[in-house]
Amino acid sequence: MASNLSIFDISGRAMAAQLVRLNTTASNLANAGSVSGSEASAYRAMKPVFRTVMGEAGSATVAIDQVTQSHLAPTKRHDPAHPLADAQGNVWEAAVDSAAELVEMVETARQYHNNVQVLSTAKGLVSETLRLGQ
Repeated sequence: MASNLSIFDISGRAMAAQLVRLNTTASNLANAGSVSGSEASAYRAMKPVFRTVMGEAGSATVAIDQVTQSHLAPTKRHDPAHPLADAQGNVWEAAVDSAAELVEMVETARQYHNNVQVLSTAKGLVSETLRLGQ
């Protein structure tokens, strides 16, 4: 359990989590379509796993628990002319769904932006409160 979390802590941690999510999605998209000479060495999409961090008074935020690899199998393709082809002439294409990754990227960017707006609003409210106290 974390200590008392301010709105700045909550949004900051949420933004950090979204940044990890965005980086893994970018890595997945960068490796989409890549090929390997074996199924074991083929790229598999990465996904961050989040966990809830509870604060005092019922507040909560998020933290990255781990980054896991997808369980989707790479696609085997017969291409004997490819320089990475194995003895049977097969290569394995990365297990990445580009369309799903693009949707993930848009969703992540929206959630990151929402947290930026929360921080901006909180900063404005704190500034206004300080101004009223003068």
